[in-house]
Amino acid sequence: MTAPIAVRRLNAADQDFARHLDHLLSWESVSDDGVNQRVLEIIQAVRERGDAALVEYTQRFDALEVASMADLILPRERLELALTRISVEQRQALEVAAERVRSYHEKQKQDSWRYTEADGTVLGQKVTPLDRAGLYVPGGKASYPSSVLMNAIPAKVAGVPEVVMVVPTPRGEINEIVLAAAAIAGVDRVFTIGGAQAVAALAYGTESVPPVDKIVGPGNIYVATAKRHVFGKVGIDMIAGPSEILVVCDGQTDPDWIAMDLFSQAEHDEDAQSILVSPDADFLDRVAESIAKLLPTMERAEIIRTSLEGRGALIQVADMAQAIEVANRIAPEHLELSVADPEAWLPQIRHAGAIFMGRYTAEALGDYVAGPNHVLPTSGTARFSSPLGVYDFQKRSSIIFCSPDGASELGKSASVLARGESLTAHARSAEYRIK
Repeated sequence: MTAPIAVRRLNAADQDFARHLDHLLSWESVSDDGVNQRVLEIIQAVRERGDAALVEYTQRFDALEVASMADLILPRERLELALTRISVEQRQALEVAAERVRSYHEKQKQDSWRYTEADGTVLGQKVTPLDRAGLYVPGGKASYPSSVLMNAIPAKVAGVPEVVMVVPTPRGEINEIVLAAAAIAGVDRVFTIGGAQAVAALAYGTESVPPVDKIVGPGNIYVATAKRHVFGKVGIDMIAGPSEILVVCDGQTDPDWIAMDLFSQAEHDEDAQSILVSPDADFLDRVAESIAKLLPTMERAEIIRTSLEGRGALIQVADMAQAIEVANRIAPEHLELSVADPEAWLPQIRHAGAIFMGRYTAEALGDYVAGPNHVLPTSGTARFSSPLGVYDFQKRSSIIFCSPDGASELGKSASVLARGESLTAHARSAEYRIK
């Protein structure tokens, strides 16, 4: 007999609600000293010994008998072969998703611009894609073709000439649908390496792996720790915490739907967070019943159970206005507005990675095929950061082109400010151009 599940109940009217909510939301994605030290050693080894270190670590961590780096390189033809090895339905689904993701991200492209002032001085901004982007993809039994599409396609839309993918193949397990996604997304080069060593190779380069400008994509604690250490040498997308969903519901959506929406994030891993907020106490009871009824039918029931009991919650609020207040306080990765008129509440949402509007918009659609990116800020970082997008693979350079008259006029003010800072060379450099 399946044990009953107990999901935490909170009430915003309780005096200590804020403290309980803070405790519920607390998440420290900090590596322990052992992981940190190991990662630093791996990075140093890759910097010093290049391909030889990658081969050694792949033999040790992925249980692969490889003779040289040549065994860890997948040619483009191998990606094309994967397209023929997956089912017709899988290929069609990948192509539908890729087209929608590409279409959405095309609208994010930024163009260079400039304007000319009255004296002929030209000011502007030049937008340039990164030269090379690195994409980390989890390997083995894990299958995340959607992550390949979400990370590689915006880079290609941005105009990045070369996208390099690293994906481990532990015990030789090659995931055909991941390689097929890479083919569809336009990935240029693939290396079957993983872990901190793959991140180090992308950051610093080896004899075979070219150094990239930015590393994106999810990974385990070793990958996340390595990304943190190489940041500065290269850009990174983010240090992502566990997946999150916050559902705000007026009590009128089918409780089975809401329960399954909560499950959809809880099944990621035991640390994922699923929260429901509603002003309707009876509805919270009905969702709790749906959770208990549906949980035994789930393949990943124990992961869902651990997630919901450890980090999940059903929160009662006074009204919808307070529900929105709580949502902004949480700043969730995924926010479902499962209400009658989501447009009415949208202007009040200040912090959310992605907002799913109405009763029919399941968060799962956003993970795969809606079009917007599923790489989103977690752990409250939606307060200051945004979904991955084309803009993450573009740089902006300022353009300043002074006319003689403009240089003369600007020089006068620049001289005063420079001398106020005791930077005489600055001042004289500007003064030379004053008529």
